Amino acid sequence: MENSGHSEPHWPARAAIFGASGGIGRALAEGLAARGTQMIYTGSRSGAGPQGAPFCPFAFDLADEASIAEAAAMMRDAPPQWVIIASGVLTLADGTGPERTYKRLDPAAMAEVFTLNTIGPALIAKHILPLMARDEGFVFAALSARVGSISDNRLGGWHSYRASKAALNMLLKNFALEMARTHPQGVVAGLHPGTVDSALSKPFQTGLPDGQLTKPEDAASNLLRVLADLRPEQSGRVFDFRGSEVPA
Repeated sequence: MENSGHSEPHWPARAAIFGASGGIGRALAEGLAARGTQMIYTGSRSGAGPQGAPFCPFAFDLADEASIAEAAAMMRDAPPQWVIIASGVLTLADGTGPERTYKRLDPAAMAEVFTLNTIGPALIAKHILPLMARDEGFVFAALSARVGSISDNRLGGWHSYRASKAALNMLLKNFALEMARTHPQGVVAGLHPGTVDSALSKPFQTGLPDGQLTKPEDAASNLLRVLADLRPEQSGRVFDFRGSEVPA
């Protein structure tokens, strides 16, 4: 079922985007700025990203917990009300793509995919969630993928990517349950953005049906509206860019 939506979305005064140098991450940051968010922490591995007010760039590395802890410490005095993890990997830097068969499984490549898609976001949660106010609403979201759904898996393949996103979805559910005990107004969610015209999807865009490839700014607009519509009772689930729940 799609969310009914609110006529007047409530946008955060402060937000943080982890992965703000990528296509969709940058678009999310710029989209929040256009909607009036007054302070936006924009994190990337290089520290690059949108510049000037209201952006506050910082550097972090998903494989380096100390860098994530340092970023959280920098936000402590003015913590974000929305946090979006817009990072992730489908094809590794050395060109290793998703495995189409179990015969191609490589432990080192698999470990790297899990580090970037699952463990890194979990460490962000470890250091950022303690900053959330107990008596206020908050949103903590991470980009996931429909292929991380176990019940919706009809094709197989893409083993490390599918498994890393399924594991991420489980962690988000765990975090939602734990936070609900102390932060009843908060929302923890996964987001499926669709196929976005970005570096992540570039090797797999050939042959896509017309209209299936979404511009980053359109994808960001869709996802921001979904987040604005989410309610605490929906915490722990994964939603696509239309606001429909992705099955577990």
